[in-house]
Amino acid sequence: MSRLLEVKNLTTNFHIGVGCVQAVRNVSFHLDAGESLGIVGESGSGKSVTMMSIMGLLPDYADVTADSIRFNDREMTKMSVGEFRKVRGNEIGMIFQDPMTSLNPLYTVENQIAEPLRIHRGMNKAEARKAALELLKRVEIPNPEARLKQYPHELSGGMRQRVMIAAAIACQPKLVIADEPTTALDVTIQAQVLDLLNHLKESSNASIIMITHDLGVIASMCSRILVMYGGIICEQGTVREIFYEPRHPYTWGLLRSIPKMTERKDEKLIPINGTPPDMLCPPKGCPFAPRCPYAMPVCRKYLAPNTVLGETHSCACHLLHPNAPKVERGL
Repeated sequence: MSRLLEVKNLTTNFHIGVGCVQAVRNVSFHLDAGESLGIVGESGSGKSVTMMSIMGLLPDYADVTADSIRFNDREMTKMSVGEFRKVRGNEIGMIFQDPMTSLNPLYTVENQIAEPLRIHRGMNKAEARKAALELLKRVEIPNPEARLKQYPHELSGGMRQRVMIAAAIACQPKLVIADEPTTALDVTIQAQVLDLLNHLKESSNASIIMITHDLGVIASMCSRILVMYGGIICEQGTVREIFYEPRHPYTWGLLRSIPKMTERKDEKLIPINGTPPDMLCPPKGCPFAPRCPYAMPVCRKYLAPNTVLGETHSCACHLLHPNAPKVERGL
Protein backbone atom coordinates (compact mmCIF):
# COMPACT_ATOMS: atom_id res chain seq x y z
CA MET A 1 0.00 0.00 0.00
CA SER A 2 1.14 3.54 -0.70
CA ARG A 3 1.48 5.87 2.24
CA LEU A 4 -1.17 8.61 2.32
CA LEU A 5 -0.33 10.41 5.58
CA GLU A 6 2.82 10.39 7.69
CA VAL A 7 3.23 12.48 10.84
CA LYS A 8 6.58 12.83 12.61
CA ASN A 9 6.99 14.32 16.09
CA LEU A 10 3.83 16.43 16.19
CA THR A 11 3.63 18.66 19.28
CA THR A 12 0.76 21.01 20.14
CA ASN A 13 0.73 23.45 23.05
CA PHE A 14 -2.01 25.89 24.05
CA HIS A 15 -0.76 29.14 25.57
CA ILE A 16 -3.46 30.35 27.94
CA GLY A 17 -3.57 32.79 30.84
CA VAL A 18 -2.54 30.33 33.54
CA GLY A 19 0.23 28.62 31.56
CA CYS A 20 0.96 26.23 28.72
CA VAL A 21 -1.26 23.19 28.10
CA GLN A 22 0.89 20.44 26.57
CA ALA A 23 -1.93 18.73 24.69
CA VAL A 24 0.07 16.59 22.22
CA ARG A 25 3.69 15.56 22.71
CA ASN A 26 5.92 14.16 19.95
CA VAL A 27 3.24 12.05 18.26
CA SER A 28 4.29 10.05 15.19
CA PHE A 29 2.15 7.72 13.07
CA HIS A 30 1.24 6.89 9.49
CA LEU A 31 -1.80 5.97 7.42
CA ASP A 32 -1.81 3.99 4.19
CA ALA A 33 -4.11 4.64 1.25
CA GLY A 34 -7.42 2.83 1.72
CA GLU A 35 -6.67 2.02 5.37
CA SER A 36 -8.91 2.60 8.41
CA LEU A 37 -7.08 3.81 11.51
CA GLY A 38 -8.67 4.12 14.95
CA ILE A 39 -7.46 6.48 17.68
CA VAL A 40 -8.75 5.64 21.17
CA GLY A 41 -8.30 7.04 24.65
CA GLU A 42 -10.14 8.91 27.39
CA SER A 43 -11.29 12.50 27.00
CA GLY A 44 -8.28 14.80 27.15
CA SER A 45 -5.88 12.21 25.73
CA GLY A 46 -5.06 14.39 22.72
CA LYS A 47 -6.98 12.48 20.04
CA SER A 48 -9.01 15.34 18.59
CA VAL A 49 -6.25 17.92 19.06
CA THR A 50 -3.91 15.72 17.01
CA MET A 51 -6.32 15.73 14.07
CA MET A 52 -7.22 19.41 14.43
CA SER A 53 -3.50 20.21 14.40
CA ILE A 54 -3.07 18.33 11.12
CA MET A 55 -6.11 20.09 9.65
CA GLY A 56 -4.96 23.55 10.78
CA LEU A 57 -8.21 24.19 12.65
CA LEU A 58 -6.85 25.30 16.02
CA PRO A 59 -7.07 28.86 17.42
CA ASP A 60 -4.23 31.40 17.27
CA TYR A 61 -3.07 30.63 20.83
CA ALA A 62 -2.20 27.07 19.77
CA ASP A 63 1.45 26.41 18.92
CA VAL A 64 1.78 23.47 16.50
CA THR A 65 5.18 22.10 15.50
CA ALA A 66 6.22 18.95 13.66
CA ASP A 67 9.30 17.55 11.97
CA SER A 68 7.02 16.55 9.10
CA ILE A 69 3.34 16.20 8.18
CA ARG A 70 3.32 14.60 4.76
CA PHE A 71 0.00 14.05 2.97
CA ASN A 72 -0.30 12.52 -0.49
CA ASP A 73 3.43 13.12 -1.19
CA ARG A 74 3.25 16.80 -0.17
CA GLU A 75 4.76 18.43 2.89
CA MET A 76 1.93 20.24 4.70
CA THR A 77 4.21 22.14 7.11
CA LYS A 78 5.59 24.10 4.14
CA MET A 79 2.26 24.87 2.46
CA SER A 80 0.97 28.41 2.11
CA VAL A 81 -2.43 29.31 3.59
CA GLY A 82 -3.99 29.11 0.12
CA GLU A 83 -2.48 25.69 -0.62
CA PHE A 84 -3.63 24.41 2.77
CA ARG A 85 -7.20 25.52 2.12
CA LYS A 86 -7.23 23.63 -1.18
CA VAL A 87 -6.35 20.43 0.67
CA ARG A 88 -8.74 20.95 3.58
CA GLY A 89 -12.30 20.15 2.54
CA ASN A 90 -11.22 18.95 -0.89
CA GLU A 91 -8.72 16.13 -0.26
CA ILE A 92 -9.36 15.80 3.49
CA GLY A 93 -12.91 15.81 4.84
CA MET A 94 -13.81 15.97 8.53
CA ILE A 95 -16.92 14.76 10.35
CA PHE A 96 -17.15 16.62 13.64
CA GLN A 97 -18.42 15.29 16.95
CA ASP A 98 -21.47 17.54 17.38
CA PRO A 99 -23.24 18.39 14.12
CA MET A 100 -25.54 20.88 15.85
CA THR A 101 -22.59 23.13 16.66
CA SER A 102 -20.64 22.31 13.49
CA LEU A 103 -23.45 23.05 11.04
CA ASN A 104 -24.30 26.71 10.54
CA PRO A 105 -27.83 27.31 11.93
CA LEU A 106 -28.36 30.22 9.49
CA TYR A 107 -27.88 28.21 6.30
CA THR A 108 -29.95 25.50 4.70
CA VAL A 109 -28.70 21.95 4.20
CA GLU A 110 -28.28 22.69 0.49
CA ASN A 111 -26.04 25.69 1.14
CA GLN A 112 -23.81 23.77 3.54
CA ILE A 113 -23.27 20.77 1.26
CA ALA A 114 -22.98 22.85 -1.91
CA GLU A 115 -20.38 25.29 -0.53
CA PRO A 116 -17.33 22.98 -0.83
CA LEU A 117 -18.49 21.95 -4.31
CA ARG A 118 -18.59 25.58 -5.46
CA ILE A 119 -15.28 26.47 -3.78
CA HIS A 120 -13.21 23.42 -4.68
CA ARG A 121 -14.92 22.06 -7.79
CA GLY A 122 -16.03 25.34 -9.39
CA MET A 123 -19.66 24.22 -9.79
CA ASN A 124 -22.40 26.74 -10.46
CA LYS A 125 -25.51 26.91 -8.27
CA ALA A 126 -27.55 24.43 -10.33
CA GLU A 127 -24.71 21.90 -10.58
CA ALA A 128 -23.97 22.15 -6.86
CA ARG A 129 -27.66 21.68 -5.99
CA LYS A 130 -27.88 18.56 -8.14
CA ALA A 131 -24.71 17.15 -6.57
CA ALA A 132 -25.98 17.97 -3.05
CA LEU A 133 -29.20 16.09 -3.79
CA GLU A 134 -27.24 13.04 -4.93
CA LEU A 135 -25.10 13.20 -1.80
CA LEU A 136 -28.19 13.19 0.44
CA LYS A 137 -29.42 10.12 -1.42
CA ARG A 138 -26.01 8.50 -0.99
CA VAL A 139 -26.11 8.97 2.79
CA GLU A 140 -29.65 7.52 2.79
CA ILE A 141 -31.60 10.56 3.95
CA PRO A 142 -35.30 10.06 3.15
CA ASN A 143 -37.12 12.67 1.06
CA PRO A 144 -33.85 14.43 0.13
CA GLU A 145 -35.53 17.13 -2.00
CA ALA A 146 -37.36 18.47 1.05
CA ARG A 147 -34.30 18.15 3.31
CA LEU A 148 -32.24 20.41 1.05
CA LYS A 149 -34.47 23.36 1.99
CA GLN A 150 -34.43 22.69 5.72
CA TYR A 151 -32.20 24.15 8.45
CA PRO A 152 -30.17 22.05 10.93
CA HIS A 153 -32.61 22.61 13.83
CA GLU A 154 -35.38 21.03 11.76
CA LEU A 155 -33.52 17.72 11.54
CA SER A 156 -33.02 14.90 14.05
CA GLY A 157 -29.57 14.15 15.47
CA GLY A 158 -29.08 11.22 13.11
CA MET A 159 -30.15 13.32 10.11
CA ARG A 160 -27.73 16.10 11.05
CA GLN A 161 -24.87 13.63 11.32
CA ARG A 162 -25.71 12.30 7.85
CA VAL A 163 -25.66 15.85 6.50
CA MET A 164 -22.19 16.28 8.07
CA ILE A 165 -21.05 13.09 6.35
CA ALA A 166 -22.47 14.28 3.02
CA ALA A 167 -20.60 17.59 3.33
CA ALA A 168 -17.37 15.80 4.31
CA ILE A 169 -17.42 13.49 1.27
CA ALA A 170 -18.79 16.05 -1.19
CA CYS A 171 -15.43 16.50 -2.98
CA GLN A 172 -14.53 12.81 -2.86
CA PRO A 173 -11.63 13.26 -0.41
CA LYS A 174 -8.77 10.81 -0.13
CA LEU A 175 -9.01 10.97 3.67
CA VAL A 176 -12.03 11.29 5.96
CA ILE A 177 -11.47 12.09 9.64
CA ALA A 178 -14.43 11.13 11.86
CA ASP A 179 -14.24 12.67 15.35
CA GLU A 180 -16.60 10.78 17.68
CA PRO A 181 -19.27 10.61 14.94
CA THR A 182 -21.71 8.51 17.00
CA THR A 183 -21.33 10.01 20.50
CA ALA A 184 -24.64 11.92 20.67
CA LEU A 185 -26.72 9.26 18.88
CA ASP A 186 -28.79 6.40 20.24
CA VAL A 187 -27.57 2.84 19.70
CA THR A 188 -29.75 2.12 16.65
CA ILE A 189 -28.68 5.30 14.83
CA GLN A 190 -25.05 4.67 15.82
CA ALA A 191 -25.12 1.33 14.02
CA GLN A 192 -26.67 2.93 10.93
CA VAL A 193 -24.03 5.67 10.80
CA LEU A 194 -21.18 3.15 11.20
CA ASP A 195 -22.64 0.95 8.45
CA LEU A 196 -22.88 4.04 6.25
CA LEU A 197 -19.23 4.98 6.87
CA ASN A 198 -18.13 1.41 6.11
CA HIS A 199 -20.12 1.42 2.89
CA LEU A 200 -18.71 4.80 1.83
CA LYS A 201 -15.16 3.60 2.50
CA GLU A 202 -15.64 0.48 0.42
CA SER A 203 -17.30 2.32 -2.46
CA SER A 204 -14.79 5.20 -2.65
CA ASN A 205 -11.59 3.53 -1.32
CA ALA A 206 -11.02 6.55 0.93
CA SER A 207 -8.87 6.25 4.04
CA ILE A 208 -10.60 6.84 7.38
CA ILE A 209 -9.28 7.99 10.74
CA MET A 210 -11.85 7.21 13.45
CA ILE A 211 -11.46 9.08 16.74
CA THR A 212 -13.42 7.57 19.61
CA HIS A 213 -13.31 6.38 23.22
CA ASP A 214 -15.36 3.31 22.25
CA LEU A 215 -13.22 0.26 21.45
CA GLY A 216 -16.32 -1.54 20.18
CA VAL A 217 -16.67 1.04 17.39
CA ILE A 218 -12.98 0.64 16.54
CA ALA A 219 -13.29 -3.14 16.30
CA SER A 220 -16.04 -2.88 13.69
CA MET A 221 -14.48 -0.08 11.65
CA CYS A 222 -10.68 -0.18 11.70
CA SER A 223 -7.74 -2.38 10.82
CA ARG A 224 -5.17 -0.62 13.03
CA ILE A 225 -5.35 1.24 16.38
CA LEU A 226 -3.42 4.00 18.14
CA VAL A 227 -3.95 4.14 21.92
CA MET A 228 -3.37 7.68 23.26
CA TYR A 229 -3.03 8.89 26.83
CA GLY A 230 -1.68 12.12 28.26
CA GLY A 231 -0.86 13.52 24.82
CA ILE A 232 1.33 10.60 23.72
CA ILE A 233 0.83 7.33 21.84
CA CYS A 234 1.37 4.59 24.41
CA GLU A 235 0.62 1.63 22.11
CA GLN A 236 -0.21 0.97 18.49
CA GLY A 237 -0.92 -2.13 16.46
CA THR A 238 -3.47 -4.04 14.42
CA VAL A 239 -6.93 -4.65 15.86
CA ARG A 240 -5.90 -8.22 16.68
CA GLU A 241 -2.69 -7.12 18.40
CA ILE A 242 -4.43 -4.48 20.54
CA PHE A 243 -7.37 -6.70 21.50
CA TYR A 244 -5.56 -10.03 21.94
CA GLU A 245 -1.89 -9.12 22.55
CA PRO A 246 -1.97 -5.75 24.39
CA ARG A 247 1.21 -4.79 26.24
CA HIS A 248 0.52 -1.44 27.89
CA PRO A 249 -1.30 -1.29 31.27
CA TYR A 250 -3.49 1.53 29.96
CA THR A 251 -4.64 -0.65 27.06
CA TRP A 252 -5.38 -3.41 29.57
CA GLY A 253 -7.51 -0.97 31.55
CA LEU A 254 -9.48 0.11 28.49
CA LEU A 255 -10.18 -3.49 27.53
CA ARG A 256 -11.24 -4.44 31.07
CA SER A 257 -13.86 -1.68 31.00
CA ILE A 258 -15.67 -3.07 27.93
CA PRO A 259 -18.87 -5.05 28.70
CA LYS A 260 -18.63 -8.63 27.40
CA MET A 261 -21.49 -10.85 26.27
CA THR A 262 -19.88 -13.79 28.09
CA GLU A 263 -19.81 -12.06 31.50
CA ARG A 264 -22.05 -13.27 34.33
CA LYS A 265 -24.85 -10.98 35.40
CA ASP A 266 -23.16 -10.32 38.76
CA GLU A 267 -19.73 -9.66 37.20
CA LYS A 268 -18.75 -6.01 37.44
CA LEU A 269 -16.72 -3.93 35.03
CA ILE A 270 -13.31 -2.88 36.32
CA PRO A 271 -12.79 0.88 36.02
CA ILE A 272 -9.43 2.63 35.72
CA ASN A 273 -8.99 4.32 39.09
CA GLY A 274 -7.88 7.93 39.25
CA THR A 275 -8.17 10.76 36.74
CA PRO A 276 -6.26 11.79 33.59
CA PRO A 277 -3.22 14.04 34.13
CA ASP A 278 -3.35 17.83 34.20
CA MET A 279 -1.66 18.79 30.94
CA LEU A 280 -0.78 22.21 32.35
CA CYS A 281 1.77 20.30 34.42
CA PRO A 282 2.00 16.75 33.02
CA PRO A 283 3.90 14.08 34.96
CA LYS A 284 7.64 14.03 34.43
CA GLY A 285 7.61 10.36 33.45
CA CYS A 286 4.89 8.16 32.02
CA PRO A 287 1.57 10.04 32.15
CA PHE A 288 -0.23 6.86 33.20
CA ALA A 289 2.15 6.11 36.12
CA PRO A 290 -0.04 7.74 38.84
CA ARG A 291 -2.92 5.41 37.90
CA CYS A 292 -0.92 2.31 36.96
CA PRO A 293 -0.91 -0.60 39.46
CA TYR A 294 2.39 -1.82 37.96
CA ALA A 295 4.25 1.51 38.07
CA MET A 296 7.92 1.41 39.09
CA PRO A 297 10.11 4.31 40.28
CA VAL A 298 11.56 4.67 36.77
CA CYS A 299 8.03 5.17 35.38
CA ARG A 300 7.59 8.32 37.46
CA LYS A 301 10.92 9.79 36.35
CA TYR A 302 11.24 9.03 32.63
CA LEU A 303 9.03 8.47 29.62
CA ALA A 304 9.49 4.94 28.31
CA PRO A 305 11.12 4.53 24.89
CA ASN A 306 8.98 3.12 22.11
CA THR A 307 9.62 -0.63 21.93
CA VAL A 308 9.02 -2.31 18.58
CA LEU A 309 7.23 -5.61 19.20
CA GLY A 310 6.58 -6.55 15.59
CA GLU A 311 6.14 -5.16 12.13
CA THR A 312 2.92 -3.37 13.11
CA HIS A 313 3.01 -3.46 16.92
CA SER A 314 4.87 -1.10 19.28
CA CYS A 315 4.46 0.06 22.87
CA ALA A 316 6.01 2.69 25.17
CA CYS A 317 6.22 1.03 28.59
CA HIS A 318 9.08 0.35 31.02
CA LEU A 319 7.61 -3.09 31.74
CA LEU A 320 8.96 -4.17 28.35
CA HIS A 321 12.55 -3.63 29.49
CA PRO A 322 14.37 -6.99 29.87
CA ASN A 323 15.18 -6.24 33.53
CA ALA A 324 11.64 -5.17 34.47
CA PRO A 325 9.63 -7.43 36.80
CA LYS A 326 7.30 -9.81 35.03
CA VAL A 327 3.60 -9.15 35.50
CA GLU A 328 0.54 -11.06 34.38
CA ARG A 329 -1.36 -9.44 31.58
CA GLY A 330 -4.01 -7.34 33.31
CA LEU A 331 -7.10 -8.72 31.55
